[in-house]
Amino acid sequence: MKTLLKSLREYKLPSILCPIVMVGEAAMEIVIPYLMTFIIGELQNLATLPDYSVNTNKIIICSVLMVVCALFALFCGVMGGRLASKASCGFAHNLREDMYNNIQSYSFANIDNFSTSSLITRVTTDVSNVQNAYQMSIRMLVRAPVLFVASIVMTCIIEPKMALIFVGGAIILGLVVFVCMFKVIPHFKMMFKKYDDLNSVVQEDLTAIRVVKSYVREDREIEKMQNATAEVYKYSVKAEKILTFLMPCVSIVMYATIITVWTLGSNMAVGNVVGNVGAADLQTLNIYAMQILSGVMMVAMCINFISMSRGSMERICEVLNEKTTLPKPQNPVFEVKDGSIEFENVDFAYSQKSDVNVLTGINLKINSGETVGVIGATGSGKTSLVSLIPRLYDATGGTVKVGGVDVREYNMDTLRNKVAMVLQKNVLFSGTVAENLRWGDESATEEDLRLAARQACAEEFIDALPDGFDYDLGQGGVNVSGGQKQRLCIARALLKKPAVIIFDDSTSAVDTKTDALIRGSLAKYAPEITKVFIAQRIASVQDADKIIVLDDGRISAVGTHGELMKSSEIYREVYESQMSGSDNADEAKSGNKENKRTGGARK
Repeated sequence: MKTLLKSLREYKLPSILCPIVMVGEAAMEIVIPYLMTFIIGELQNLATLPDYSVNTNKIIICSVLMVVCALFALFCGVMGGRLASKASCGFAHNLREDMYNNIQSYSFANIDNFSTSSLITRVTTDVSNVQNAYQMSIRMLVRAPVLFVASIVMTCIIEPKMALIFVGGAIILGLVVFVCMFKVIPHFKMMFKKYDDLNSVVQEDLTAIRVVKSYVREDREIEKMQNATAEVYKYSVKAEKILTFLMPCVSIVMYATIITVWTLGSNMAVGNVVGNVGAADLQTLNIYAMQILSGVMMVAMCINFISMSRGSMERICEVLNEKTTLPKPQNPVFEVKDGSIEFENVDFAYSQKSDVNVLTGINLKINSGETVGVIGATGSGKTSLVSLIPRLYDATGGTVKVGGVDVREYNMDTLRNKVAMVLQKNVLFSGTVAENLRWGDESATEEDLRLAARQACAEEFIDALPDGFDYDLGQGGVNVSGGQKQRLCIARALLKKPAVIIFDDSTSAVDTKTDALIRGSLAKYAPEITKVFIAQRIASVQDADKIIVLDDGRISAVGTHGELMKSSEIYREVYESQMSGSDNADEAKSGNKENKRTGGARK
């Protein structure tokens, strides 16, 4: 609660005022039955005493006071509802905002601790659960105890023996509620975990819907969805079964208490049992009985909501309490002098608890303006290596420097604005081409956009689009091809005017001719930028100033294409296998042409 209530902020006042007005409503509900006793007493005396003179003024005054109390109770109830709604909705708004802001501060290592579907569930469903519990709590958790205690006091004034009946009923009811809540909380916790799995299935299927349809696997995905929903159903039913047991127990205790009150009270009224209860008091005691037990029932409902949201509270706190693994420097550097890069005895593991390093003993120096290629087998650590340059992760050992300064000493925005990265998985957003490109520079002019597009060899296809730079790409860039996406992402990165630009296999979806054109364009238009290419094709890096060969997280060799062909067996094997594949492809093309020319006679 200490963590969550920090998000109240400007909604503290309605959160405080709501319980106060609810106390006012409870007070009026206590006073009204007491006033009713005087009226009933007067009417009873009129019926039983022939010479009794009715005190009309007393009846009028009590009646008027009852009306005033009822109106005030109505006002307090309405205001309580409005204040509770404002406070709970504002609380949920701030909670979502605080969670999202904290998520934005996460490093990639932090994000790895949560699945995307889990974060979505926590920001949406879990916050809604907490909102409902909070609204119920500030309205009822003060009102109900006040109603309970005041009703007990008023009952003691009328007849202490009756108060003991109410207290006994409340204790029994409290025990039933406690046992139910103790059993139901674990089921709700499991249910929310299954919600994460359900959202994961939905997200994965909708993201990969084209693959699902291409492989005709709709039936399999429907079955996965059914299994996920069945798990949510199973635990929600277990929880609801326990909660449905609660309400009959509440009803039994309430009605048993009322029957006991009427039985004992009526016997007191006729003199069979010693007591101070008169006929006029029976109705009042009945009302107080209902209020006492309804107070307990309200508390039970609040506990029900709190139990449902207990798991949600813990999950929200996990997001809010997660601290970035990339601490801010005390005296940050706000200028990147050049694009030089240096690795000094760098080790890296994705988890601090892991005994296995992804990178080990990396020593490397890249001069500003150089073009560098990085190759290696899948899992050799290529992406991990370049992820340390813009400080997407921190090295677990050693130092990474950019512009001669340790990346941990830079202001984060300064560093990442000067180190652009075109990721292996290209991501575009809903909106126009221009809006997506301006992620690189919000103030970019049309001329800047066109220059960046030209450097990325994207200008020609953009101009061919129906609206050019104003063409709507659709959600995730569905209206353009994979190669076009990659070129748009390269243009977006160039608009940042970086000192270093990293291409994480980001030209894999373009043909070799376009790949060569992009590299030539970058060499021509941006010679001062340090360019790091991760590639699978030797042709994409063989003209680089230096090529880094990674093998199992270690640098196997560094040199130019010619040097590596002589000194690196790994590089030579990759080159020969790709050239062999290229020759086979050329032979296949020649064979197809000959086959077409002879009309298939060679077969």
